[in-house]
Order: sequence, then structure tokens, then C-alpha cells
Amino acid sequence: MDETEKRNVEQRRIGGELFLVATPIGNLEDISARALRVLNEVDMIAAEDTRQTKKLLSHFKISKPLMSLFKENERYKTEKIITLLADGKKVALVSDAGMPGISDPGAYLVKEAVEEGFRVVPIPGPSASLLALAASALPTERFVFEGFLARKGRKRKQELAALALEPRTIIIYEAPHRIRETLQDLQEYLGGDRRIVIARELTKVYEEFWRGSISQALTEWKEREIKGEFTLVIQGKPEVSTKVEDITEKYRSIYPELIERIKNGEKASTVIREVAKREGFSRHGLYQWFLTEQKEMED
Repeated sequence: MDETEKRNVEQRRIGGELFLVATPIGNLEDISARALRVLNEVDMIAAEDTRQTKKLLSHFKISKPLMSLFKENERYKTEKIITLLADGKKVALVSDAGMPGISDPGAYLVKEAVEEGFRVVPIPGPSASLLALAASALPTERFVFEGFLARKGRKRKQELAALALEPRTIIIYEAPHRIRETLQDLQEYLGGDRRIVIARELTKVYEEFWRGSISQALTEWKEREIKGEFTLVIQGKPEVSTKVEDITEKYRSIYPELIERIKNGEKASTVIREVAKREGFSRHGLYQWFLTEQKEMED
């Protein structure tokens, strides 16, 4: 047994444990009996926002020492929690809603606790991303969770460009004051025809699932009052048919546009490049088909 294994065994013998306790995302009835038991038994609760957690604990008549752990102080507070674990204490980590560490503080603490050999115990519960996906009616076999997109700049553009090529169902979170901007960007990068489900206020009184295309969503939510927490579930990039006859039919559908734009003075290579990118076609394939079609017309 090497030194790391010995340390792990010793720390587990001491009994320090970190519990990741999922809390309700809206409806307090969704908290589990196991979560309540753990919160009652631990020595300390680390919370993203102690004010929010006090409300939850008060509702269930739980009284425990609280410590704040949020993005700005996570590294500093992690050291304190590791010390508690080393002393054999049991600590619960909670976020304002859902599973801590998922688009919320906690991942660094978990990493450090695992590296120090302490037992990390997840206590399952509600997850906005999975609830939205399950009720979306979009494919659930393969999906990617992106959390919150970068707010602006080059990083946001890179993330959107990558999502445009993502074949799996996409799940993202968004704040109410940015929902319109995000829908606009999704239309620009993914196209207006992609299917999207906007899940709002999950598990709460005004829970809503809006379904349609991205372009329809942009029109709909431009007019609506924006309230609540949003989870967006978006169709992945549709597979391009490999059947020659299907591809040819798609080429023919945009042929009139190509001809019209070229007649109006645009270069054929420029038009074909732009249309191929917009429609998701192979530029080379479309160009070769166009040359063949033109030659047949001349003959």
C-alpha cells in the first residue's frame, strides 16, 4: 500500500465526509427524505447563499451552523472545509437550487476533497437540465449540457459556432434579462429552423414549456414579459442525408436562387460558398453539381 492509499484509509477511518445535497429548484416538496436526514446529521452546511439556505432549513425546522461558499471565496473556504473533514467532521454542500457543483460553486471543493482522500457522497435530487430534457420531446439518447454561455466577446462566438455543429441535443441555462439576446444569437449561428424548447419556472406554480423553432421563439419572446428562470433545450444539428437523390433534390431547391444572384452580378464562387454555408451543404459538392447542371443546360 503506497502513501496515498494509506492516507486515504486513515482519513476514511477518521470519518470526515462531504455530502453534495441536491435541493429543490422551486417546489419544496421535491426534497428527498435522505437529503433531510443528511442535513439534520451533518456538523456544518456550506451554502452558496446562506440567506436562501436559511429559508430552506427553517421550513424543515433544521438548525445547523452555516458557512458561505460562493465563486469568489471558494478556494479560501475549501481550505477551511478540508480542515473540518480532517477533524472527522461531516459537511454538507448545497447550492441555491439543484445539485451543487453543476453550474454552481462546488467543483473545486469536490476535487480537493477527493484528492485528500475524503469520502464524497452525492445525495440526488431535482435537476433543471434533466427535467427540461425529459419533457422536451427532443431526442434524449445523447445530449450535451453547456450551462451558461459566455456573456459576450470572442469566447461566446466560439461557443455558439461549436454548438452550430453539435449533433446531440443541447441544453443551456439563461438568465431572464439575456434570453432575447441569446435567442437572437442562436438564430444567427444555428439557423431559425432548429427546434427549441424553452422551459421556464420548472416545478413552480407558473411552470411552462414553450415549443417551436428558434425563429418562432425569437418572435414570441420579443413580445412577452420575461420572468423566471430559463432552461433551453435545442435540437442538435440534423444529419445530412447521404442519399444522392436526396442531396440532388436539395441542390435543385436552391438552384433558382443561385441563378438569380449570379445574373445580378455576384460571382458564382461567392454565391455558392455563402449558400453552402447557410444550408449546411458541401461547398465542393454544390459547386460541382452546379457546373454539371450548367453544362447540361448549355447542351
